[in-house]
Amino acid sequence: MSDSTVPADRAGASENHPVGDNSSGRAASRRWIVVLAVMVLVSGAVFADYWSAEPEGVVPTYVGRDTCAVCHQKETQAYRGSDHDKAMDLATDETVLGDFNDVTFEHDGLVNRLFRDGRRFMVHTEGEDGRMQDFEVKYVFGVYPLQQYMVEFDRTQDMASCDIARLQVLRISWDSRDKKWFYLRPPDVADKLAADDPLHWTGIAQRWQTMCADCHSTNLKRNFDPETVSYHTTFSEIDVSCEACHGPASLHVELANKKSLFWDRRYGYGLVKLKGDDPEPQLQTCAPCHSRRGVMHEGFTGGPEYCDYYRLETLGESTYHGDGQIKDEVYVYGSFIQSKMYHKDIRCTDCHDPHSLKLKYPGNETCTNCHQHSAGKYDVPSHHHHAPGTEGAKCVNCHMPHTTYMDVDPRRDHSLRIPRPDLSVRLGTPNACSHCHVRDRLPQISDDHRQDFQSKEYSQWLLAAEQSGDQAIGTGGQTLSELILQTDQWCDDACEKWYDIDRKQPLHFAEALVPLRQGDAEAAKEAIAMLAINDERAPVIAKATLLEELARQGVRAAPMVAANLVDQPDQHPMVLSAAASVLAMANASTAKSNLLRLLTNESRLVRTSAARAMLSSAAFRQLSPAERNQLGTVLKEVREEFMVASDRAGAHMGWAGICEQLGRYDEAIDAYQTAIRVEPKAVGARTNFASLLEQLAANVPEEERPRLLARVRQLRKAELPLLARDAKLAPEIAGIQYRYGLLLYLDGQLDLALVQLEKAAGLEPDNEEFRTAVALLKEKIDGQQ
Repeated sequence: MSDSTVPADRAGASENHPVGDNSSGRAASRRWIVVLAVMVLVSGAVFADYWSAEPEGVVPTYVGRDTCAVCHQKETQAYRGSDHDKAMDLATDETVLGDFNDVTFEHDGLVNRLFRDGRRFMVHTEGEDGRMQDFEVKYVFGVYPLQQYMVEFDRTQDMASCDIARLQVLRISWDSRDKKWFYLRPPDVADKLAADDPLHWTGIAQRWQTMCADCHSTNLKRNFDPETVSYHTTFSEIDVSCEACHGPASLHVELANKKSLFWDRRYGYGLVKLKGDDPEPQLQTCAPCHSRRGVMHEGFTGGPEYCDYYRLETLGESTYHGDGQIKDEVYVYGSFIQSKMYHKDIRCTDCHDPHSLKLKYPGNETCTNCHQHSAGKYDVPSHHHHAPGTEGAKCVNCHMPHTTYMDVDPRRDHSLRIPRPDLSVRLGTPNACSHCHVRDRLPQISDDHRQDFQSKEYSQWLLAAEQSGDQAIGTGGQTLSELILQTDQWCDDACEKWYDIDRKQPLHFAEALVPLRQGDAEAAKEAIAMLAINDERAPVIAKATLLEELARQGVRAAPMVAANLVDQPDQHPMVLSAAASVLAMANASTAKSNLLRLLTNESRLVRTSAARAMLSSAAFRQLSPAERNQLGTVLKEVREEFMVASDRAGAHMGWAGICEQLGRYDEAIDAYQTAIRVEPKAVGARTNFASLLEQLAANVPEEERPRLLARVRQLRKAELPLLARDAKLAPEIAGIQYRYGLLLYLDGQLDLALVQLEKAAGLEPDNEEFRTAVALLKEKIDGQQ
């Protein structure tokens, strides 16, 4: 049989299953092709789903808490009843805590009556014309530890129902703790307020739109019209609701309702991201309402752009103590960014529930939840040296001492510092130990004064020490300052026994700032050295303050120090803003090169500070046309910052001053006239306007000059009673006495002018300008005799 012959049985097999047949493989391949095709299609669909995005430029709108609550029920439940929820409300039976059952309350000789008129809550009190009148309470403000009440003025019949006219906050307030009425007196004001005083409840200082509104309501629009001097204020929600922190949520809702596997590639989940590794978005979202700041630009909706919208105050002498501890109301953020906690990336919600606002843990657990060191390190007598369960054993009383504001509202210092009684002894700064133990000095205060201090807290002792000077009040003839110093020394001696030397290391910025303010030349070197530090030893708010103080003290090296900081990468906008201000003192070349760079900085805070500095610098007149255009672009942002406060005379005065520098005199005149119109009782606008007109009168045709000079005299006459009022209300402020004296001089009242100028020189004996003015005026008066 030949090799080519195929057996019958194999032939049959071959007929049914040909040799090399791979039909099952092809079937498997087809299945894989189908699977792969499906996978490609699915992947393509998934990728297309991911890649599709909302168009650029989407502007989300506010949807209200009810929309949020549909999905976020747990958060809504926690939010209900919180301080944010009760930040402001309509005055109703459910929201009003105060007793309006026809009761009387007396202060400063005024008998006020609080009563009901049907469903309305009424108060019979002194109005803006000085007469006793009935006013309806329209809104309540806050809930605990006090509640305040607001009255609407200037409402017209054509206003929309959703618009709010001028609101004034009564000083008669309800103490929610002790359930009683009290009069919320301005600090350091013992006498009855006149009806025309800006601090009177009908005055500008008690106006809701000016002082309170944007932090107590959501999406507030002030809508002030300087031409009609009227408000048409609106908000999307009356209190601090979901979108006050998370931003307008319409895009988030739209994305959540989409049948998509992903959030949006461009906008994420459509809200500011408050969680994540970086704490700054959350901190800077809370900061606008928890900081002492000015507004540069409206429309902030959360996130890490605080310095594009707000100008945080530095550590001013009237608001902070020399070591950065709280003095006046500063609202947390400026304190917190000084702390070691901030520099270790701690954020608000590490301690506070973001919706209920309550602390997450009771008592010392708020601290030991993170500070879980070896047993017995912190929350034990060997560390705090006080009996367990006492006030001295509470972490916050040593590291976050409180100061009481608004008579009944204790607020804790969030700089979270180690007590430093040694600094108190050397620099006169406060410390937490003396906060409690200063009361140990009560037996050493004479009987005539002891009662005055029996109920005062530490901050009031410090204020009284500033005001009493060398007055002896101790049983041994000591001044109050000496008694406080004795306490500080006692506390420091105790700390020396308990703790090691590390508590005094490293150098604290107060050791440069306090002596610098006192004119110590050596302290300038310490301040300059501290400006080179970029860690928690030199918080940015302290560095900005040191820069400002170097300039204020006329330290010759200050401009060069500022220029060096501009050259360094990654400097904080606060530091660069302060550097810009200092560079206004520099020579033309240094000022020009550095300020032009800062005009293009990504931070609005830096740009606008640089623009203001450029105007007052030697470089301004050396700018090329292109550079002037660059400056002009930023000056539009500066004007916007002023106009945020268009209901204040100071805003229009500030812009008028800039217009004068730019030679835009017609615009300056309009601004001065607007300032007088919107705040007719404010000082300054008439004086500055008169000076401008006097300057212009020198360059007009002779026939027009008498008209301008008559207007000058009229403006100064109108300013006199306003300055006289302020000089009487603030007898200790040298600058006001000086300005009043100058205006009396310009009015020809030389003898009275001399009295005022001597008052100013007496208050600031080292002020050369004041002394010179007194000498020249005396010479003139003697010459006339």
